[in-house]
Amino acid sequence: MSGEPDDEELERLRQEKMEKLREQQQQGGGGGEEMEAQRQQAEAQKKALLRQHLTDGARKRLNTVKMSKPEFGEKVEQQVVALAQSGRIQGQIDEEKMKELLSELKPDSKSFDIERR
Repeated sequence: MSGEPDDEELERLRQEKMEKLREQQQQGGGGGEEMEAQRQQAEAQKKALLRQHLTDGARKRLNTVKMSKPEFGEKVEQQVVALAQSGRIQGQIDEEKMKELLSELKPDSKSFDIERR
């Protein structure tokens, strides 16, 4: 008989702990959703700027680069966005200008040569 109150006590404690966990998840989840919304908004702004300042050919070339080298593609996108925000882009970047930009930003391929003896 003395075991029954213990079981009730354990159940009550378990319920309280579950409620606390639920509250923490809701509070933590809210912050994550807000950060996700900000990230999506920043991504949308970046895409709008790229659409505005790149011709179709330049966008296609950049997308091709992003498929093969995602980190490098992101770096190029950030550079284009920075140029656009600072007002240093007159008109649109066409495919030829994009080729020049890519070659300027491309890491020096010779720096990866490894000599074997």
